[in-house]
Amino acid sequence: MNNPTETKVKRVLTGITTSGIPHLGNLAGAVLPAISASRKAGVSSFLFLADYHSLIKNLDPSLTHDSSFEIAACWLACGLNPTNVTFYRQSDIPDIFELNWILSCLAAKGLLNRAHAYKAAVTDNELAGSKDPDKGITMGLYNYPVLMAADILMFKANVVPVGQDQKQHIEMTRDIAMRFNHHYGELFTIPEPQIDEVTGVLPGVDGQKMSKSYNNTIPIFAEAKKLRKAVMKIKTNSLEPGDPKDPSTCSVFKIFKAFATESEVADFRQRYENGIAWGKAKEMLFALLDEVLTPYRDEYQKLTLDRGFVENTLQEGAGKARAVSEPLLQDIRKAVGIKAFSQTKI
Repeated sequence: MNNPTETKVKRVLTGITTSGIPHLGNLAGAVLPAISASRKAGVSSFLFLADYHSLIKNLDPSLTHDSSFEIAACWLACGLNPTNVTFYRQSDIPDIFELNWILSCLAAKGLLNRAHAYKAAVTDNELAGSKDPDKGITMGLYNYPVLMAADILMFKANVVPVGQDQKQHIEMTRDIAMRFNHHYGELFTIPEPQIDEVTGVLPGVDGQKMSKSYNNTIPIFAEAKKLRKAVMKIKTNSLEPGDPKDPSTCSVFKIFKAFATESEVADFRQRYENGIAWGKAKEMLFALLDEVLTPYRDEYQKLTLDRGFVENTLQEGAGKARAVSEPLLQDIRKAVGIKAFSQTKI
């Protein structure tokens, strides 16, 4: 008989693409929430570096390699305890890529045609007057949702924290998983998205989503002078000091809110109503960020001097991850008919 007080373990999975320097959007939207979740009872966290995903947008091998280290060190510097989680590099788990092919054989082309990133790329080509709507679009970009599905389904994740802009990928993962389960049996867990409306999508200095692709990020580990310079570049409107300002449309306020306490947010909101000057608002944001980020920055600098520790940590995590992925992949192979013939004695 089951113990009524027994807590069912929930598996949570989060990844960060290794295509640039870690920024505040990564920190608020993925790193800190994932670290916080990993400390909760009843949660099993799978956290990874999505280095193969980075090849879709980045063809610079040095950038891919350097970014992988920087993001791994970021997780550790910000308080991740690798003994409490499964922390690994995507490229160290070959089972994911075999599963990617199996899922590709089930994923409907019509489903992938509706992916936001693919549709946006086609629209850009049409607006540019290209006769070929698929000009410059690689199969990596087109198949991105399938690889993401493999990342998630390989470890039977129950919950995947994402920004609102990534919700579609979870819906596509669910669609692919249900199609597989219908044909071959209930092998995959159907994941649910977890969307934080406060930190899910953080604006960059230009007001768009903070993203390496838009070159609008604020680095986590920049020294204070460079951090202040980045904050001062945040785009604001032309309202004068003394004019009441709307915090709901302001990037400065949204970034502040992601890292401040409730009382600090309430005070900042009142200052907006009182007509705070933009320069003052940015100075307050810089002061908050510098205070929050300094301990992380110090730990990060220590890790840059011990790259072997970071590598060993990822290798240990890969071992834990493969202990989960290998048995499931064997079950998947058998389900689709990829298995050994019956042995006969000679």
